Amino acid sequence: MQTVTTRLFISGALCALSTTALAQSSVTLYGIIDTGVEYVSHANAAGGHVFRMPAVTGELPSRWGLRGAEDLGGGYSAVFTLESGFNVRDGSSGQGGRLFGRQAFVGLKGPYGTMAFGRQYTMTYLALQGADIIGPDIYGMGSLDAYVPNARADNSVTYMGTYKGFTLGAGYSFGRDSAGTGNSPGQGTCAGSVAGHPTECRDWSVMLKYDAPNFGVAASYEEQRGGTNAQANFFDGVAPTPLGNAADKDARTHVSAYAQYAGAKLGAGWLGRRVVTDSPAVPNVRSDLFFVGASYFVTPAFPGRRRSVPHRQQCARLPRDDGRAAHHVSAEQALVRVCAGRLSGQQCEGALFGERRRWRHDARRRHRSDRCDGRHQARVLGDIE
Repeated sequence: MQTVTTRLFISGALCALSTTALAQSSVTLYGIIDTGVEYVSHANAAGGHVFRMPAVTGELPSRWGLRGAEDLGGGYSAVFTLESGFNVRDGSSGQGGRLFGRQAFVGLKGPYGTMAFGRQYTMTYLALQGADIIGPDIYGMGSLDAYVPNARADNSVTYMGTYKGFTLGAGYSFGRDSAGTGNSPGQGTCAGSVAGHPTECRDWSVMLKYDAPNFGVAASYEEQRGGTNAQANFFDGVAPTPLGNAADKDARTHVSAYAQYAGAKLGAGWLGRRVVTDSPAVPNVRSDLFFVGASYFVTPAFPGRRRSVPHRQQCARLPRDDGRAAHHVSAEQALVRVCAGRLSGQQCEGALFGERRRWRHDARRRHRSDRCDGRHQARVLGDIE
């Protein structure tokens, strides 16, 4: 058995790294460097302001990577991607200090789709790409749910196949954070796989989408299991929910659509999150994030980018009480990316993230807690790529 395993590993390495065995092979070096200077008002309890450089991203996260493909004949090819994220502000590596924290996988591509193995994006991230106009922007949907632009998992086996506009995707991770350095902000650590506990730190996701020339629709579902030091953070000022048991679940369901015509694009969708714990002492939590965005290319004459971004947060108290639970609702709205210029042209874009609601269910007692500090933040970012 050991001999077979060794041969498989050697075979996989040769397929991924060989550049001389077949004629039609390629390796591409690519990257993005993006940073800016940000002004934030009411940056502390005293109402002070601050100028700073964002740690992670301005418009797009900075990264460099290697992408390769080798023709194996018969319509099949071996593919690989190694992608490293880094912070321009201080030169540190992103994704918990990993060398190739953004992506690191090898796979086989054929007429019926691609199967890949390694650290990869989950289907939640891939399904949102069409309708999420803002993308992984510093003021995008990731400011309300940091997992959205960081939806990756270690130890993943994925499949992606496309037929007549339909794309089916599925991924399964045996342990989503094998390095134990924090796979995504707010998740804690969950260093699977764990012997004797097959569901601990597991992650699985599925996606179905349809893309036509002028419109597209997508849906996805992802479920993460708990484990030692795992947690669920809703980024609303409330302490994260511990997910220390393999039976604990953190699930996201998403539905979205987009339409585009004559340089204009409109996208909208819903992302629902449900955290269900196995312990009666830890209440279940859920949230709903609705989003809509639009973009329009004005002219291809501008090669650079400069923009102003207003960011507003609003607190609302909308409690609903019944015999079993108290429903605490905080609404956050952000109007982001008023106007931006791309290398391929100047683009004016806007997006409105409508109510993000959070409920804590506690069947043991009836309680009420209205939490709102009343502050409003204004943020302006000058960005260069």
